[in-house]
Amino acid sequence: MKDKIIVAVDAMGGDNAPAEIVKGAVLAVNSSDNIYVVLLGNEEAVGSELAKYTYNKEKISVKNTTEVIETGEPPVMAIKKKKDSSLVAGMHMVKEGNADAIVSAGSSGAILVGGQVIVGRIKGVERPPLAPLIPTLKGVSLLVDCGANVDARASHLVQFARMGSIYMEHVMGVKNPKVAIVNIGVEEEKGNQLVKETYPLLKNCADINFVGSIEARDIPNGDVDVIVCEAFVGNVILKLYEGVGAALIQKVKQGMMTSFRSKIGALLVKPALKETLKSFDASEYGGAPLIGLNGLVVKTHGNSSSKEVCAAIRQCATFMEQEINEKIKEMLN
Repeated sequence: MKDKIIVAVDAMGGDNAPAEIVKGAVLAVNSSDNIYVVLLGNEEAVGSELAKYTYNKEKISVKNTTEVIETGEPPVMAIKKKKDSSLVAGMHMVKEGNADAIVSAGSSGAILVGGQVIVGRIKGVERPPLAPLIPTLKGVSLLVDCGANVDARASHLVQFARMGSIYMEHVMGVKNPKVAIVNIGVEEEKGNQLVKETYPLLKNCADINFVGSIEARDIPNGDVDVIVCEAFVGNVILKLYEGVGAALIQKVKQGMMTSFRSKIGALLVKPALKETLKSFDASEYGGAPLIGLNGLVVKTHGNSSSKEVCAAIRQCATFMEQEINEKIKEMLN
């Protein structure tokens, strides 16, 4: 285990900043001996939130910044102009080696631009993908890409598959992870032009366990560990996944309250149901890493709770301990 992992956290990014972000940072440092956090943001606001909690004062520090990148701002312009924003300052900490990773619930566009422009890509990586873990019946699968590259080429998807395999094997402990490409059928001849071009390349890729195509309806079964697609398709899958999950939970809750008998039944099944639903809660697994950069950048939901922020910070620690970037460089060489 690495003795000290420093994670820069954008305390001003997201709908629940800084309260939930700060709380998540405290949960993370209190849960691990080797995690240290630098909170970037308005010193007074962040300090006021920190004062509510008990934690090792040596493990959390605050770096004052004077600007915030808002969700609706043009990403490139925001990164260029707001150099003293919490996000940009955190990116520079990673670039300069003063932090191992950065976690932000802020603007997705700004995070993607900042990751590539400030932190920079590993030599040989064509396009860094966003890769969230999504819950399935058998655990979790990695969805690559869910939002970074909407105009990907076949060579990009092959790299996504290779980097995703490394992540699942070494971060999630899945031996010889199964890789599939999202398609409208399982037959090799099906799909759009991108899928048809990518399929044979993946099939002939010796360092991954490619098992063919997967249809969207089969993703929740968890038979595949790495799900490869370009960002438009990936983002639709992710958003629909989250929406259907939330709707089903709501319908189950409503059904349990329809009668006196159902309420009694709800009391009896509540402990088991709570545990089951917890395993299908995406916030349990952290954020989406932007894989293939010189440092680690993790994007969490804009409405992230403290639990999700904590999970994302712990995710960074595992990523660094398993030396994922070093393994990606070895793969490319």
